Amino acid sequence: MSSSDWSPRTYNQINVARPYKAGQRRFSVYWTWSYPWESNRDVTELDNRFSTMTEVRRVAWPSYETPQYSEQLFLQGIAGTLELFHLSIVRFQQVVGAATNQPVIDYQRIDQAGQKLPIDERILADTDTLMVFGLDHLVTEQEAAPEEIEAIRKWLEREGTTLVLSPHHDVGASSDMQQRQMEYRHHRDALVPRQQRFGRYTRSLMKGLDVPVENRWGLRPATVEGTRNQIAPLTTFSDLDTRGFLEGVPTFNFHPHLPHYAVTTSDAQSIRLLAKQPVDLSRPHPFTEAGEREFNMFLWMPPSGSRAGDILLADSTIFTTLFGGDESLERFWKNIATK
Repeated sequence: MSSSDWSPRTYNQINVARPYKAGQRRFSVYWTWSYPWESNRDVTELDNRFSTMTEVRRVAWPSYETPQYSEQLFLQGIAGTLELFHLSIVRFQQVVGAATNQPVIDYQRIDQAGQKLPIDERILADTDTLMVFGLDHLVTEQEAAPEEIEAIRKWLEREGTTLVLSPHHDVGASSDMQQRQMEYRHHRDALVPRQQRFGRYTRSLMKGLDVPVENRWGLRPATVEGTRNQIAPLTTFSDLDTRGFLEGVPTFNFHPHLPHYAVTTSDAQSIRLLAKQPVDLSRPHPFTEAGEREFNMFLWMPPSGSRAGDILLADSTIFTTLFGGDESLERFWKNIATK
């Protein structure tokens, strides 16, 4: 993509409110991390941190051996890797922006300048779809405050709202070193340590909103035979997908360690499992050794009681191009923007 394909970028700006327009959803992305705390992590620590850009370049060589990722133009520490996430949603912003005729706003809980932005009316007043990307490591102690939970609960009473919850993977939760090694050999991503636990903020938010889901594991999805990273088709439940979120969507994009969204209630009316993903069985994992062959990928909580809005659960990597994308993925983006 050439520089002429990009809209001008802004940073450290106060958002100009987006007026409501019928049929034109206003999307907001909220990264739950503390950018300084994540980027300042000790790089001699093996676990529970993001990779540095130098580590990414080494493992992904030669993908990032181009001038735009050089030390003259791009951050080389952990901060550089965080910037890759920001860049990876540009295509999503373009596709959804074109579908809704509204800009997709990108927020951070604590930004590069140390400015903290909790989820409150400043975000919610001009947002119809709020996407909470749970990429904060547990060790950075991010939690949703009672005031944030209440603000989101009230916001969900408004017709036409959608909350997308995206707690990321939970790798190496066990204290058993051999089990951690089994998980690592299963997902086969050298950039993910033996223990990488995400999503304390999103977990606290789900608990506060009574969302009966836990993010577990980091599972490698099955791929089409004979290919390296062409992800296998989803197992979908179209009879439950009455809104058509997955209409024309046979696959998401490949990511080597996706969370299983375990449902913790027996109330089938409160939450609907809309899609499962076949798991790679070529290497063992505690999840598959327990007899499982697919993991929960996409769930929907329809409006209920005083909650007029929808709640969706899908991993944040589904909305990025960091690990590729295709027409099926973009169709999914358009579906959640327009249905």
